[in-house]
Amino acid sequence: MATDIVIPSDLWEEDEECVITSWLVDDGGSVEEGALIAEIMTAKVQYEINAPASGTVKITEEADAVVAKGAVIGTIE
Repeated sequence: MATDIVIPSDLWEEDEECVITSWLVDDGGSVEEGALIAEIMTAKVQYEINAPASGTVKITEEADAVVAKGAVIGTIE
């Protein structure tokens, strides 16, 4: 069963959107739960996204994409 990689909705208050600044794993790459997999940037702060599960990453939103809080940016199978 796939686990969604989601932009947190509770890390910041001001902005409703952020930019995926980089993926630290390749599409199809393997990750362990808790590993750093992506970085996002709001208007003021950069945040890190950790893998919510172990498995193979499928990226659905590329780097430089503007996404909303709570958006699914990939999955781990």
